[in-house]
Amino acid sequence: MKQQGKHLAGLMAAGLLALSPLCAQSTQAQGQGQAQGSGQSQSSQGVAGQRQSGQDQSQRQSGSKNSSAHDQTGSANRMGAESTFLTKAAVGGMAEVKLGQLATEKASNADVKAFGQQMVDDHGKANNELKDLASKKGATLPSEIDAKHQATYDRLSKLSGAEFDRAYMAEMVSDHHEDVNEFRRESKSGPDSDVKAWAAKTLPTLEHHLQMAESTNAKVKK
Repeated sequence: MKQQGKHLAGLMAAGLLALSPLCAQSTQAQGQGQAQGSGQSQSSQGVAGQRQSGQDQSQRQSGSKNSSAHDQTGSANRMGAESTFLTKAAVGGMAEVKLGQLATEKASNADVKAFGQQMVDDHGKANNELKDLASKKGATLPSEIDAKHQATYDRLSKLSGAEFDRAYMAEMVSDHHEDVNEFRRESKSGPDSDVKAWAAKTLPTLEHHLQMAESTNAKVKK
């Protein structure tokens, strides 16, 4: 019996010795698997971080582009609105000069002649300022008066004496009422600061012209 017990104990010891390398290999494999898994996880996290960083940069670039496009659109809209005012101001100013020259030639009343010369001087100066402003803004102004003002010029050019005086001054009152309203509106709510400032600077001269026109018109109507 003692011998059989010793024999069983020997077999068990041999079995444990045989299993030890296997256990060690298993433990080592588990460790390697965990290390590989950790490495893969860190690698995945690194890739994800790079992707996130790329997405953030792309969003920043997209936001910058959108902001730039918005600014350009806003600028274009502002100048689009101002182009209408600048064009009307240029055409009106040229018409005042041309009609003023006609008045110095055809008017019979001294006050009407003087008023016509004032239009040539004041609107000629304002027209030059407007050209400089438009050049700075990259806007193109018309070089000739429009059909409406040309028709007025053609009509008045056929008149003479007191008849011309009355028709011309009535036209000047109407024109300057319209000019004062447009320049006043632009000086208060114009979208471009430079154009707005020019309108505010020119407005008092136009208001003075309107007062002169109304006064002279009252004289020639009597």
